[in-house]
Amino acid sequence: MKRYDVIIVGTGPSGIFAAWELISSNSGIKILMLDKGGSLSERVEKTKEGVHRAKTEEPDVISCGWGGAGAFSDGKLNLSPEVGGFLKEYIDGKTLLSLIEYVDKIYLKFGAPDELHGTEINQIKDLEDEALRYGLRFIPFPIRHLGTDRCIPVLGGFLASLKDNVEFRPHTEVEEVLFNETPMPLRGTKEDENPSPLPSPFRGEGWAGDGLEVKGVRTGSGEDIQGDFVIVAPGRSGAQWLEKESRRLGLTTLTNPVDIGVRIEAPAPVMKNLTDVAYEAKLVFYSKQFDDQVRTFCMNPYGEVVREYHGDLCLVNGHSYSTKRSNNTNFAILVSTVFTEPFREPIAYGRYIARLANLLGGEIIVQRLGDLLQGRRSTTERIKRGTVRPTLIDATPGDLSFVIPYRYVCDIIEMLQAMDNLTPGLYARDTLLYGVEAKFYSMRLKLTSFFETGIRNLFAIGDGAGITRGLIQASVSGVVAAREILQRI
Repeated sequence: MKRYDVIIVGTGPSGIFAAWELISSNSGIKILMLDKGGSLSERVEKTKEGVHRAKTEEPDVISCGWGGAGAFSDGKLNLSPEVGGFLKEYIDGKTLLSLIEYVDKIYLKFGAPDELHGTEINQIKDLEDEALRYGLRFIPFPIRHLGTDRCIPVLGGFLASLKDNVEFRPHTEVEEVLFNETPMPLRGTKEDENPSPLPSPFRGEGWAGDGLEVKGVRTGSGEDIQGDFVIVAPGRSGAQWLEKESRRLGLTTLTNPVDIGVRIEAPAPVMKNLTDVAYEAKLVFYSKQFDDQVRTFCMNPYGEVVREYHGDLCLVNGHSYSTKRSNNTNFAILVSTVFTEPFREPIAYGRYIARLANLLGGEIIVQRLGDLLQGRRSTTERIKRGTVRPTLIDATPGDLSFVIPYRYVCDIIEMLQAMDNLTPGLYARDTLLYGVEAKFYSMRLKLTSFFETGIRNLFAIGDGAGITRGLIQASVSGVVAAREILQRI
């Protein structure tokens, strides 16, 4: 059985930053990184005809492999503890902000642009005050925008810096985490030097489990690989695997919300009031009829609406480039639902709705807002004569009300009405809605403040562990886990 000091399962941002932090502090550490996806060069080659324009023979090429889903994302670095995850529930605010600044400097080192958006304090305050008048909460934060075209070079820089000190095995799926039943003292006593700063039902108070210790992983081919420490960072595409493993290992989990909605596309000038000030405007709204939380997500000024494959499931998403521009701005409107007992399958619920859209529309359905309000499906002819030219040109005109639950449709319409006060012309008959957009956030594992699970020396980080929702906080989680491991080696 081969042995490594640290095995990292997943090579997205959290896994990459864990490896970077380990190597930067101790280049002698023997590290193995495993991913079921391909190398960066393979992924680029397979998507050279267009990342999202056509379904590839391997749909996981978009979400798996070196760089994770971030490789073909819009590349937004949200530099605030308030967005992109739940790390403020594990790390005090001052420390978290310092960690965000630390990982931001590393991104800059590898080619992220110097320009920051969302820093015009007076304009931001005016927008925040205006939003409150219409029941909207505007969340201001600085953002560094890589753009889809810059993500690959940045990730290539990380790969070049790590390849001499880290072994990377693509196309290697991990089947199981291996462990020993070894009695050991519990953490969380007075000798614990890193207690959890804030109370949270998702976080253990620095414990190490019930006498279990990690010893490695087993791959899909049956190979056992020994590791003193294992970091699981499978990303959203590995959420179901990690949930299954958590049940097998007896780890405590809690259910995260599921976000379901649509992607909105409107003329870029209509959205300038928001995008010129904030670039990405995070707005939160509670609907009047159902009191559901509704929010905007992933705003892309002058961007494109694109497909996103999750295995055989096709969802809608959006991105923008740092140089190339369209005439439109797109963003998601998502309704967050936290299911209560006895239902504990929010991901399955979200996938069911998305699969229904794929069934009715082939893959992605597009509908004019005016047609939705009139209770009729859109047609190619009505979309063509509209003022908004779709950037996802082969989406199928249809009727989203046959797919999305009634209460969610009502929530989305209310959100658009409220936003129209900030961006006049958004609540217009030619505004386009694409569906379905869904975010399958993993169940949240019960973790210590340094992201150790109930099995000693087994850490879980990033979006796959349910604790982050974006590049920056995912990267921070990798740094935190790595620093704890460095103290133990």
